[in-house]
Amino acid sequence: MGGPHSGRQSPALPWTVRAKLAALAAVQRRDGSFRRRLFSLLDRPATANPRPDASGVSSADVTIDASRGLWARVFAPSAPAPAAHDAPLPVVVYFHGGGFVALSAASRPYDALCREICRALGAVVVSVDYRLAPRHRFPAAYDDGVAALRYLGASSALPGVPAAIDLSSCFLAGDSAGGNIAHHVAQRWAAAPTPPTSSPTVSLRVAGVILVQPFFGGEERTGAEVALDKACRSLSVAAADYYWREFLPEGATRDHAAAHVCGEDAEVAESFPPAMVVIGGFDLLKDWQAGYVEALRGKGKPVKVVEYPDAIHGFHTFPEIADTGKLVEELKLFVEEHRSERVP
Repeated sequence: MGGPHSGRQSPALPWTVRAKLAALAAVQRRDGSFRRRLFSLLDRPATANPRPDASGVSSADVTIDASRGLWARVFAPSAPAPAAHDAPLPVVVYFHGGGFVALSAASRPYDALCREICRALGAVVVSVDYRLAPRHRFPAAYDDGVAALRYLGASSALPGVPAAIDLSSCFLAGDSAGGNIAHHVAQRWAAAPTPPTSSPTVSLRVAGVILVQPFFGGEERTGAEVALDKACRSLSVAAADYYWREFLPEGATRDHAAAHVCGEDAEVAESFPPAMVVIGGFDLLKDWQAGYVEALRGKGKPVKVVEYPDAIHGFHTFPEIADTGKLVEELKLFVEEHRSERVP
């Protein structure tokens, strides 16, 4: 498997981004693992704020399942747009990246990103703090994603959300490992014989799934993995391999179904929702992402592909990169196209 990549050896990045990537590289070892104590100094949590900020977005933390320590941060616009004043708000369920082993819904980059998605889309964003590996290996993160949907399906309202929510316009979204989770949760939900909500009076419909540079893989080394391993410091082949070793069942290879989601053998339910896949030109995972797109299309599923030729893996967590703003606009267009209630 292989694909074209930029002729440049490395992307042009703002100095602030290069400094942040250098700090990230400093806490990672050559085998891809990282020094957790040092990493914790970089991963400073943001607190929820029930009072609307300057952009009119408030946030509150909610417990989904105390027995497993599962919670989510809910972002809500203070008031809907005038044209949509009486319309219920769509919901975006977001799964953060971090290789299944790091970061959280409270991590500052994800707090800021979900806040911006909420503001730009006029949607409620539920950022799920799923359990991390290696303490909680496959399938814990997927179980937590389904539990979050069950929680929403049984809810007529969410804490801190002043408006009604439209559970028939629920979108799953995530980046990197979170994109992987979004796919597998959407697949589980679509494959269930009946809508797996705990309330017979509430129906949750997954209207679409948004995968931003999803973390897929396999034992084979792709052309992009070989060519882009040293292109930037946001992700290396060694780090990707380390994340899979921590997350997959002990003894499993990267050809495990959780990682290898491409080809004719990929499991895609008949009712799998429309998808949007974001691919970056300097992302070493881009060949696996292209294979995923081919798998969905091979199953007859509608897929919108958004490509950013100069994007590194995780570009969207850096607001100073211009493509980040473009991505949020693409998310808005996708949600508007696929939500069940059109707002004039």
